[in-house]
Amino acid sequence: MTFEAFILRIPRGLASRVRLAAYRALGMRTGRRNRMEGGGRCRRLSQIEIGSYNAFTQGCWLWPEDTDHEGIRIRIGNGNYFNRNVMLDACGLIEIGDENMFGPDIYITDSNHTFGPGISPTNAPMQVGHVKIGHRCWIGAKAVILKDVELGDGCVVGAGAVVTKSYPAGSIIAGIPARPL
Repeated sequence: MTFEAFILRIPRGLASRVRLAAYRALGMRTGRRNRMEGGGRCRRLSQIEIGSYNAFTQGCWLWPEDTDHEGIRIRIGNGNYFNRNVMLDACGLIEIGDENMFGPDIYITDSNHTFGPGISPTNAPMQVGHVKIGHRCWIGAKAVILKDVELGDGCVVGAGAVVTKSYPAGSIIAGIPARPL
């Protein structure tokens, strides 16, 4: 690495360390040596648990439901890479294992809106579930993973896929809705 490249990286690394220190002070449980770039958002920090050696690039959102809850709603293991604009939207529980790669613009949610005649979307209750992603999975750009999905270890999800059901370890899935290839 050149001296110039090293000097240009210092402000981003420092900002990440300060951001994570503030999040820890406000209740987030984090391991060692994580990196969290700016432009993203987190709320209800006490409901988020992050292992060690994770990288969150610009625009990532860790978004537990904005209600009181004693437990964890987002649990992330070790050594994961989250590309820009990944959103984890948790009302129940989203669990992510170790050493996963997430492409840009991914949306993961553990709940669905209900609907019906005469019910305003703002008043319709949520159907809350869970999402579990194993270890060493690769989730392609712009994928959507929906409520009650479990992906076993080593799964690959194609770019733009909409995952509506669970798949065992080693599955390669793509499409809308996602199906095995």
